[in-house]
Amino acid sequence: MNRYAEGKQMTAGQPAGAPSAKGRRWTRIDWRHARAVVYRLQVRIAKAVREGRWGKVKALQRLLTHSYAAKQLAVRRVVTNDGRHTPGIDGVRWRTPVQRRQAVTSLRRHGYRPRPLRRVYIPKSNGKQRPLGIPSMHDRAMQGLHSLALEPVAEMRADPNSYGFRPRRSLHDAIGQCFVVLAKKHSPRWILDADIKACFDRISHDWLLAHVPMDKRILQAWLTAGYIENNAFYATEEGTPQGGIISPLLANLALDGLEVALAATVRRRGRQGQPGALCRRLRRHRVR
Repeated sequence: MNRYAEGKQMTAGQPAGAPSAKGRRWTRIDWRHARAVVYRLQVRIAKAVREGRWGKVKALQRLLTHSYAAKQLAVRRVVTNDGRHTPGIDGVRWRTPVQRRQAVTSLRRHGYRPRPLRRVYIPKSNGKQRPLGIPSMHDRAMQGLHSLALEPVAEMRADPNSYGFRPRRSLHDAIGQCFVVLAKKHSPRWILDADIKACFDRISHDWLLAHVPMDKRILQAWLTAGYIENNAFYATEEGTPQGGIISPLLANLALDGLEVALAATVRRRGRQGQPGALCRRLRRHRVR
């Protein structure tokens, strides 16, 4: 069930903009309170999406991205994940409580301009290499901040059986759904294993800017930041970088509706209980 669907509509409670006395020192931050403040705003965003009140969605998203509690959580996400020891192109890492506290106050929209990504490569199981774009820690925190405001929108619009890069969903949930679908007497006998070639690298910037409900200036700045490889700058004209915090969320938004489209296109069975024509073709051709 959607994590925001049953939340009660509540006001922001504590002021969302100014830091409290407890939040002035990084080591004394009340993380439970910060999460509660952000969650209440996320529930309100989800409720506005469900009601189709997109003007209110935009206003609440702005309130959340200016919230001091949300900025604290965004910085905390950056300094506690596995990539916290990997700097961006500027070489900066937030190691001390003082640096982290200063990072919270630096997350401002006014004058924000993301740095180019640092391009690195990691080996794949098939022997090839996967390119990763490593943003600076400041850019990661800004992406984390705006993802807090975009996540409730994405969750309300997500396909029912989408499990990748979703909060509170995992591989075990996908396995459980497969069991539900395949364990019946007349369940389908064929499973389609498909892969979208270069999914992250080929997503249209124009589509994202037209359909993703978030700050367009910030989104465009991320998409066109470019990357540095071997001391040379390369522009980015399509795709989202694998390595950015918000990239999986943007990819999910681009893929939403795929389940409905497949259900309307693929016949479950043909005549006399035989697999449909599309299923017969898929026997001979593995889709990649």
